[in-house]
Amino acid sequence: MYKVIAGGCLCGHIQFRAFEPSNVHSCSCDICQKHTGAQMAVWIEFPANRVEWIGKGGKPAVYRSSEYSSRAFCPQCGSSIGAIDDAPTVALLTGVMDNLSSHDLELEYHSFTDLAPKWWCKLLCYDNVEL
Repeated sequence: MYKVIAGGCLCGHIQFRAFEPSNVHSCSCDICQKHTGAQMAVWIEFPANRVEWIGKGGKPAVYRSSEYSSRAFCPQCGSSIGAIDDAPTVALLTGVMDNLSSHDLELEYHSFTDLAPKWWCKLLCYDNVEL
């Protein structure tokens, strides 16, 4: 049986329950940086049919951010929630999850290290980035 991961936005208007987590990763692409306001986003992906939008706001609002994905956010408080891909995948930001443990956050990889600010790379000591 899979662990149920729950969470939601800052104001509670958008809430979710998600099952069957996979592909835990971090990303420093320019879209993730703009979406979150941070140098790195940490994501957990779920099959779209394993994400239930249970808050009174229903599904989050979306902004089309690329040819294959839309960024999800709360239309009321503006909190970033994740990304809803055209493929049947929903990637949720770990910062909006209520019940994560350190065991849930074993990152599989970090993408777009080349787009992370140089000072960020030095801080995190990436081995594969030339400074």
